[in-house]
Amino acid sequence: MNNQEKQTYFSKFNNQLHILGRITLVIATLMMLAAPFVIGILLDSTPSLSGFAKGIIKVGLIYIPVGIVEFLVYAPMLGAGGSYLSFLTGNVTNLKIPCAMNARDIAKTEVGTPENEIISTLSVATSSLVTMLVIFIGVLLLVPLSPILSNPTLTPAFDNVVPALFGALGLKYFLKSPKIAIIPLICMTLLCVLVPAAISQTSLLLIPAGGLALAIGFLLFKKGKL
Repeated sequence: MNNQEKQTYFSKFNNQLHILGRITLVIATLMMLAAPFVIGILLDSTPSLSGFAKGIIKVGLIYIPVGIVEFLVYAPMLGAGGSYLSFLTGNVTNLKIPCAMNARDIAKTEVGTPENEIISTLSVATSSLVTMLVIFIGVLLLVPLSPILSNPTLTPAFDNVVPALFGALGLKYFLKSPKIAIIPLICMTLLCVLVPAAISQTSLLLIPAGGLALAIGFLLFKKGKL
């Protein structure tokens, strides 16, 4: 199969993927939005429309811009199939992104290539299946393991699982582009040290950190130092 045939086949595959992904996301969104209203009607505790609108506005002011930024940042990394699966199943930053990036490194594929799209989709799908399996087992073992999980000695370990994961994963990529990574890394670290409340707002910090990295990368590229 030559390159032209590969591109034609991949284009058809992507078109079918977009159709299936959009239909699935629309159905899932409608179901998620309908669930609280249905429960409210059945229990006769539906909130007023004004209260609902106020709540949506307060949450939307934060999460709508974050959602747009996350899509713009993650979609090129995950590809079409990986993006649809990730945004549908959740745990994007702490599970899906690390799995996709690790799979890409193992398979030695480049971002934007058909091979990377396939690898990303397979890795995210595998991560989703494993996550559901682990959750299922966890629910079954929740009661027997409660004394262990609630042990104060283990609490610090559970609190640092995600930072440890991203610290190990991020270091490899920081070392690949230290000129771009060092300034955003120092700025975000100082911000979290001086303003501890910012630690819980990592999604919001993606916006200035990503913008700063893009600006530095652009300046280095213009100067021929990248």
